[in-house]
Amino acid sequence: MTAESPLPASLHPWIERIWVCERPRRAPRALREHSLPNGAMHLAVRLDGPPLRLYADADDRIGRRHAAATVAGIRAGYCIKDASAPAASVGAVLRPGAALALFGVSAAELAGQHVALGDLCGSAADLLVERLAATGDPERRRRVFEDFLRERLRPPRGLDPQIVQTASRLQRACGGEEAIAAIVAGGGGSHRHFIAAFRDTVGLAPKRYARVQRFRRLLAALSAAPRPAWAQLAIEHGYFDQSHLIREFREFAGVSPREYLASPLASPHHLPIGPG
Repeated sequence: MTAESPLPASLHPWIERIWVCERPRRAPRALREHSLPNGAMHLAVRLDGPPLRLYADADDRIGRRHAAATVAGIRAGYCIKDASAPAASVGAVLRPGAALALFGVSAAELAGQHVALGDLCGSAADLLVERLAATGDPERRRRVFEDFLRERLRPPRGLDPQIVQTASRLQRACGGEEAIAAIVAGGGGSHRHFIAAFRDTVGLAPKRYARVQRFRRLLAALSAAPRPAWAQLAIEHGYFDQSHLIREFREFAGVSPREYLASPLASPHHLPIGPG
């Protein structure tokens, strides 16, 4: 993967980061993986190898193929991905509001789904894939991708800054119903309107978004300290107790925390699960 460069100022409010990844030279560690939720929407373009294939569950032997250029909506659970043939790719992690700014759709419409980029922007998706595949230079690929994003960008009018600020706060710290209610009350709006606007901007309701962000922070903590004191870790991350942490971990990862730590992880959000 290339070293990350600073984002252009026009993209920074909508894009968290851009990656350019070459095909790994080493053989994959597993034929499948659990792709764990990281609290964000992604746009990814595969440039070689077979298309992205996702499986409905552990018993699914066929799976479903997806387009070379795919938008992955924010998720509150893991998905099972074919990891047998890694590919070169270019992609971006999108910030809250980017679905509206880039594609003119609510983030809630994309949540939990993998949608072909062509379904959102027509023939421009095919042209992007062709232009990216036409060069093998990582920096050139990044510039092509950035140009595409800039051309698509239509900042939405009336995007509530309170929504963006709330999402940012929930990314950094725990936030339950009481905390969210206090934020709404401070803004003077109705709770129902706030929830609907938050889902349009972010993709999930605030409470569920907060749970996913807590899980993301937990994975980062486990990556830094792979032999944790579980009870203390639960308290530090806002879980009621260790049992609560384990239940939520199983929901979001499909395995227990100890099974997760025993796996040969390539990165915190990609859990190899064997041949399937």
